Amino acid sequence: MNEPDFKKSELIPAIAQDCMTNEVLMLAYMNRTAWEETVRSGTATYWSRSRNKLWKKGESSGNVQKVKEIFLDCDNDTILLKVEQIGGAACHEGYKSCFFRKYSGGRLEVCAKRVFDPEKVYKK
Repeated sequence: MNEPDFKKSELIPAIAQDCMTNEVLMLAYMNRTAWEETVRSGTATYWSRSRNKLWKKGESSGNVQKVKEIFLDCDNDTILLKVEQIGGAACHEGYKSCFFRKYSGGRLEVCAKRVFDPEKVYKK
């Protein structure tokens, strides 16, 4: 099989990882259309579960993910994208990574600096 197994699930988890540092940037989901657009364009495209539509990473924020390599796990049901994160932030909350909070002692602590103010970028 040369692509994710969309027969198992219409939505496949897709992990974005910085191609230079190997830092995990985010987890999103792809359907077949998002997969095909990502492969065709070389830009990470996901399926937004909250908006119920295709979502080209960076279309609102300008923080685009250029895909450098694509890996599939052994079951063909998880995608790993090694990306060049353009714009410095993958997280819609303005952080480089969506994993900017550390669980310790029963609580979450912010352990990163914000790259941009989401209220200004998304004009909420």
